Amino acid sequence: MNLDHVFVCGHPALDFAATLRARRSIRFEMFVTPERLNAWYLESGLVDTITPGGEDDVREATTVREAIYRLVTDRRLGEEFDPEALDAVNAAARKTPVTPQLTPTGRLTEATPEQALATVARQAVELLSGPDVPLMKECGNPECTRVYIDRSRGMRRQWCGMESCGNKIKAAAYRARKKSAPAVAAR
Repeated sequence: MNLDHVFVCGHPALDFAATLRARRSIRFEMFVTPERLNAWYLESGLVDTITPGGEDDVREATTVREAIYRLVTDRRLGEEFDPEALDAVNAAARKTPVTPQLTPTGRLTEATPEQALATVARQAVELLSGPDVPLMKECGNPECTRVYIDRSRGMRRQWCGMESCGNKIKAAAYRARKKSAPAVAAR
């Protein structure tokens, strides 16, 4: 499976929740090391530099990630929020977030893994209490469990991203149609 972090969900908290891939089948963990976790924070644009993290940071991040995913699922399905998940996200959101600084060359955002996680938790709070809740959809690829914000006209988007899932499903459907189509007799 591709080890690159992917940002297709339309919201940082949803991209963060999607770092455990294929939840219903193979469950592929993206945060296998503190370095992979910090790479996500950097690649997401949340921070410009981040202090090295440890295993505790990974454990905390995966706990908060799973809580975010649970709350997103609860909200998407119109269910009550899971109290433990709510506590985990709110506890992380109460910590000191990332604070951008102005430098002579522009904006610089330096952070610790804890500050980065606090910022993601705050983004989740904003998402789950904001106007985009009705736009949250799960990817139509049965193997994918990403939730994304559907801003398409008429909310007709079916995939988290064409590159990741849409093309795979469309290609498989095309192959299935070609296979089942009766052969046309050549004259």
